[in-house]
Amino acid sequence: MPLNIVLIEPEIPNNTGNIGRLALATGSRLHLVKPFGFEIDDKRLKRAGLDYWQYLEVIYYDNIDAFFTQNLDAKMIFLSSHGKQSHWDINFINDMFLVFGKESIGLPKPLLEKHQDQLFKIPLYSKEIRSLNLANAVSIIVYEGLRQLEL
Repeated sequence: MPLNIVLIEPEIPNNTGNIGRLALATGSRLHLVKPFGFEIDDKRLKRAGLDYWQYLEVIYYDNIDAFFTQNLDAKMIFLSSHGKQSHWDINFINDMFLVFGKESIGLPKPLLEKHQDQLFKIPLYSKEIRSLNLANAVSIIVYEGLRQLEL
């Protein structure tokens, strides 16, 4: 697997379904960290993921501590609108973990503080918006990672 997509406490089933579909299309692994803002069998999740969900490699974690305990040695980057570095500066490697926060507030503040050197943002060229839709942001990052890894 070239990349690992990590969603910390996702809230919107449609986003998670779309990201699952993206993970399958790109050969990526999806990591979902509870609690979720929906039931995993939610109709909207399945509709967004269509009939592909059964083919997707998904790893579930009961909480954020369980995720970090099970992936201690993983190379991780964190994506947030609070990042100082641009996503253009990420040096992607195979099996890298791309960590995204929940739709309403992003990554927890302690993670932002702890991982400042690994914190990146997607530049926004309008002051009228705070952030991109989570599924769109994941797509941008994953495809940039694949572009770099295929060079």
